[in-house]
Amino acid sequence: MMQRHMPIGYKLVDGKIQIDKAMAAVVKKIFADYLSGTSTSALAKRLTEMGFPNANNKASWNHGSIGKILENVKYLGDELYPPMIGAELFEQVQKRRKERCEQLGRSIQPNSANRQYPFTGKLRCGECGEIYRKYIEHSGRASEKSIWKCKRYIYKNRVFCRCGFLSDEQIKGAFIKVINRLLARPQIFGRMPRKEPTPNNPEFNRLDQQIKELEAEGRYSSNELPALIFKRAQALYKIARIDDAEYNTEKMKQAFSDRQTLTEFDEKLFDTVIKKITVCADHRLVFEFINGLTMEAGY
Repeated sequence: MMQRHMPIGYKLVDGKIQIDKAMAAVVKKIFADYLSGTSTSALAKRLTEMGFPNANNKASWNHGSIGKILENVKYLGDELYPPMIGAELFEQVQKRRKERCEQLGRSIQPNSANRQYPFTGKLRCGECGEIYRKYIEHSGRASEKSIWKCKRYIYKNRVFCRCGFLSDEQIKGAFIKVINRLLARPQIFGRMPRKEPTPNNPEFNRLDQQIKELEAEGRYSSNELPALIFKRAQALYKIARIDDAEYNTEKMKQAFSDRQTLTEFDEKLFDTVIKKITVCADHRLVFEFINGLTMEAGY
């Protein structure tokens, strides 16, 4: 599967997450430059002009994607990720981000995509492929209610996508059904997705050969060498694939270890094991787990 859920700057080696030095150097520079006064928009423009790939493997950056890097606590390190950014630098960056928001008068609105809910970013429309967003209706009133709709439900003032609406309760209920089926049949964990072959990468091979030639000539101080190493990292990242199904299956087994039948929604478990949910027009939700396993439930 493509590298989607691992933050930029890390790689998987023999089942363990390690720091990718070339990529980590870019992440560290983003933190340092932001703290020194460079705006997120300026950083995004610079990375786009460099052709550096983002988390979606595209050389297209904006202030939002830079912001996600700056607020990602995984860079501080945890039980899975080795620390990349020091706690002091991280806190200084968070303080500057807060000050900038106050200076610009920014605040989180009820229907803002920046407002985080348990299902934010994980719900996808099975009809048009767009994300689902949570909309608050009659905010602040006794009749207030929230509902999840496809982002393209209304497009150019017309109903565009007719995929179903969802409430939090419906999503939670379907999740509980799926998890309890999985707990009842643990052998399902063994359904490993088929491995995809690693594609040939002529650009990486060419750059790698140039680097080896410079090193063979002993030209370690050459100004050309760092640039080639960075370009080689870019070329590798563009087609990077992580065969992490077994690793994530073990992670799931640990999350389910000694767990009894689920009677209520567990947000931590959901965030740990679910990669995305596809909403189908026939009132089905297809849950994709972090190891590639898929299961469905009605809503």
